[in-house]
Amino acid sequence: MRDPQHPDPGDITLIRVLGALSDPIRLGLVRLLSDGQERGWGELRTPVGKSTLSHHLKVLRDAGITRTRQEGTRCFVQLRRTDLDTRFPHLMAALLSVAAADGIGEDVTATK
Repeated sequence: MRDPQHPDPGDITLIRVLGALSDPIRLGLVRLLSDGQERGWGELRTPVGKSTLSHHLKVLRDAGITRTRQEGTRCFVQLRRTDLDTRFPHLMAALLSVAAADGIGEDVTATK
């Protein structure tokens, strides 16, 4: 069954992925999620307010970079690394490596 909130892997486009990752906060969120762990939105610490964080997470979800799951009143987010690596081999590894080397997104952290 098709999930209307998340694009199918074949529908993820390079332009949308690169556009979504052009923001340092979003790239920082992806760096944080690149460890494969699913995190609750409340665990994410960024230098922006909650409504701006929500916007950034929606952009990542709409681009097909993350998957969001609702559980009661809590919302969880996880990187769609397998889908991205299948669609664009080596892209995420290269972007994450350069972002880490340049210190992009280091102000995005998680509690716990």
